[in-house]
Amino acid sequence: MTRLRSQAPALTTASCINLLIALRGIFDELTWTEQLSELAHLIRREDIPRLPHRLPRPLTAEQDELLQQEFRRRNDVGGHAFLLIRHTGMRIGECADLSFDCLRSTGPNQWAVHVPLGKLKTERMVPVDSFVCELVRRLLFFRSLDPLPADGRLLARPSTKEALVRQLRDYLHQVCHALGLSIRIVPHQCRHSYATEMLRAGVGDEITRPHFPRDDHALSRRGADRPPARIRGSSFQSSSHLVPQPKTPFTPRAGLDGLIDSLLGAQHVLEMFRRTLPNGTSRRRLNRLSNRLTKIITEARKLTTP
Repeated sequence: MTRLRSQAPALTTASCINLLIALRGIFDELTWTEQLSELAHLIRREDIPRLPHRLPRPLTAEQDELLQQEFRRRNDVGGHAFLLIRHTGMRIGECADLSFDCLRSTGPNQWAVHVPLGKLKTERMVPVDSFVCELVRRLLFFRSLDPLPADGRLLARPSTKEALVRQLRDYLHQVCHALGLSIRIVPHQCRHSYATEMLRAGVGDEITRPHFPRDDHALSRRGADRPPARIRGSSFQSSSHLVPQPKTPFTPRAGLDGLIDSLLGAQHVLEMFRRTLPNGTSRRRLNRLSNRLTKIITEARKLTTP
């Protein structure tokens, strides 16, 4: 298998996985039929390579321009939400979790959007310009007109967070269909387009890495093949990586909403404390506790009270 992986052309990862799994099955059979116990654990789970985690490429320059023009023309909640995703690089789930007060002042004429706990259980501050500030204000205006009761979030949820995310995905699908673009475009490509602009603007790795960790960051570097449209590297270089500040004491709402508010507050305090610890047992245990709190909050939101 080593020789097959090193030859030219090399054996693909998928073929290597299939061959190793088949070979492990043969070894297991020989272990029982021929009493060859030494074959039982010859191929271990960690010996089987993983398929590369492929993420969507950034939007092309033409797709990016057409979509942004259409979002502005429509001037509705969905359009403003996707413009916000496009110009901050946040994930669609993070956008659905944005709070009323997500726009924070970081200095004289300096603003940042506070992105809450997301996919990797991290929160961050994204420096923004006047265009993004206006997007947030417009979304606040639309939220004030929505008949759904106020819940402290920037975007109104028809029922659950998952329902709102599906609604936004359907909106993008409809826009792409109306423009004659590929209906396979997904919201995450807006994030990678934003990363491309940051890198092309000369924003350094030490600043982009907290916003685009792991595979997202590596992919964004491979996709940085065109000049930026709006992002200004100087605003990120001067702001560096803004650290979210601990929340001030708050008064939870009554009933089930108050219970959820308290759980979210506890999760925030836990995460802020966890970040101060060095890598080790305590940090890993707190990470597991945070995961449990996420599951508890998800189940609490499913409850209905009279």
